[in-house]
Amino acid sequence: MSSKKTVAVAMSGGVDSSTAALLLKKDGYDVIGITGIMHDDAYIASENAAQVCNILGIKHYSVDLRDDFKNSIINYFEESYKKGLTPNPCVVCNKVIKWGALKKYAHEVLNADLYATGHYARITKDGDNYKLVRANDDKKDQIYMLFSLTQDDLVTTLFPLAELTKSEVRELARANNLPCAESKESQDVCFIQPPDSTQKYLVRKFGEQEGNIIDIRTGKVLGKHKGAYKYTVGQRKGIGIAANEPLYVASVHPDKNEVYVGFLNDISRLDLEVNDINWQQEEFKSGEFRALVKIRYNSSAKEAIVIPKDNNSAIVRFTNPQFAITPGQVAVFYDLNNEYLIGGGWIK
Repeated sequence: MSSKKTVAVAMSGGVDSSTAALLLKKDGYDVIGITGIMHDDAYIASENAAQVCNILGIKHYSVDLRDDFKNSIINYFEESYKKGLTPNPCVVCNKVIKWGALKKYAHEVLNADLYATGHYARITKDGDNYKLVRANDDKKDQIYMLFSLTQDDLVTTLFPLAELTKSEVRELARANNLPCAESKESQDVCFIQPPDSTQKYLVRKFGEQEGNIIDIRTGKVLGKHKGAYKYTVGQRKGIGIAANEPLYVASVHPDKNEVYVGFLNDISRLDLEVNDINWQQEEFKSGEFRALVKIRYNSSAKEAIVIPKDNNSAIVRFTNPQFAITPGQVAVFYDLNNEYLIGGGWIK
């Protein structure tokens, strides 16, 4: 590989991005570490990343993105709960911050030729077309979270951890004396740090709001809650209503401050609508096709028919009913061999 190619590595100070930088340097690239300061607690991450860069003998830059992060991620997070949606801030951050403001800084200010992250994903090329392909480590594969990447993004992106397992990444970090070798997995919501929690954060933002918990079958009021924003479709714990079989949250209506609950069959559906689709493989958007569809990060993809309505929306019809299809979350389409990503969008 040419040593003339400059790669900016988005670094959090954790083991994945640090090992990505290590591997790229060993491959002969001119490597630069770059850390986005997303919120006030992120300075520690920047200091950790700078320490790793010092060990690797590469330059490190911090970029203050707090305003971008607040306007694009935190506001979206809060507004989603306000609307009764369950947000996915990491997906939005990947699009707007990591492959948005931070990548732009890497190319335009640091003059980097390429951009890399510590995500577990692979990119393949067929002619002029790029595909986002599942990582070698099936448990850590993250292409679901990267559905918003465009062909232009893929052209200049590298994923150095594509062929590695998490244990192999940690072993590489240990062997090269990186201080992050035993670092913990990152938080789901990076701007809410323990002992704080999403529930506590939302209560501070919206306050306690007493409302009704309603049986979705009968319309009968079963009990009270202290804020519809505290609930998400499919939730079982915290409902506080006794029943002969488990109750789950079926739907959330913040406009009326109502939470509807039901049994398992009440919240299992065959169909969903997906909006704001990003078609990584554009040939699929012209007509109906069969695919494997994943509706949450930690679940497996299930067979379905995808029926595009226009360039940005589609109906997904599963072969079997799916539990807790959650508005505000992401539905991602894979090929039937479950190897590469076709596209994805937001569940209505």
